[in-house]
Amino acid sequence: MSIAVLLTHERYKQKEMALLLQNKIEIESQAILEPYLNGFRHDTSGLTFTSLFMWRNLNHFRYEIINDMLCISGINYLEPDQELFIFPPLPKENYEPQQLSETIDILKDRFREVDRPFKIKLMPIKMIPFFEEAKPGQFVFTPDRDNFDYVYRREDLVALKGRKYHRKKNHWNYFMRTFSFEYLSLTEDLIKDCLEFNSRLLQKKSYTPLEAKLIELEEEAIFECLTNMKKAGYRGGVIRINNQVEAFTIAGKLHDDTVVVHVEKANAKIRGLYQAINQQFCKYDCQDAIYINREEDMGLKNLRKAKSSYRPIKMIEKCDAVLI
Repeated sequence: MSIAVLLTHERYKQKEMALLLQNKIEIESQAILEPYLNGFRHDTSGLTFTSLFMWRNLNHFRYEIINDMLCISGINYLEPDQELFIFPPLPKENYEPQQLSETIDILKDRFREVDRPFKIKLMPIKMIPFFEEAKPGQFVFTPDRDNFDYVYRREDLVALKGRKYHRKKNHWNYFMRTFSFEYLSLTEDLIKDCLEFNSRLLQKKSYTPLEAKLIELEEEAIFECLTNMKKAGYRGGVIRINNQVEAFTIAGKLHDDTVVVHVEKANAKIRGLYQAINQQFCKYDCQDAIYINREEDMGLKNLRKAKSSYRPIKMIEKCDAVLI
């Protein structure tokens, strides 16, 4: 994409978002958003402050409190037409049909103002009954398999017990026998090393156009995480070999019993390193969690294979919701 086209595209997105919802997500927004994000138990990785904050610029997230419900809009940069969408509106506690119906009507008018179809994305299927009650027969719900979250038991990822983890345990044991390493909780003094390591990784591979775009967007999001770790509430871990960072992970909290892993990077040439950073992080920096949510696979074949290989105990199924 040329610079001229890119700039035009960016101005278009900004204009469109400004007409839908008004408020940018910043560090100062956390106190406003979290009572809603942590109210109704939605279980989805995208509706955490740590996720919204790291992707806030790339997805042009905006929010408003409408009818005492948190409404967040964004742009789906993976779609050719840069699809405009909202997340499911969130109450502070439980869904009330009349409150939700009125909120949907207000949002529907906002979409009409920018001449775009009303669409809710990343709606957990557990919410469908509430939206059906609010607007009986007016929604079409379509499963979004590429955005299902993978959820695991923390103790499974730490112990790697049983036949289903046999290959993972073999890689982990090889790494333990072969390399002298240190695991460290991710702190501010390690940020520079992690950013340099991530840049080093990107220079060593060739990517498809889609992969390259995703990696570019992720690199910007990683910078946002690492430079706002303490303020935004991120946690993470690092593995160093020969005093050099070779793997790191970044995560946030999802409800009281779940940690959601946003980023995991490792030197793929070191056998067992991916297994090591996952196991060590879960063991030492997720002791307050029962479950680990490792987000979605975005429809990428290799990512789906990798996430499935850790044997999730459940998937957080999501759908698109469109008004008819």
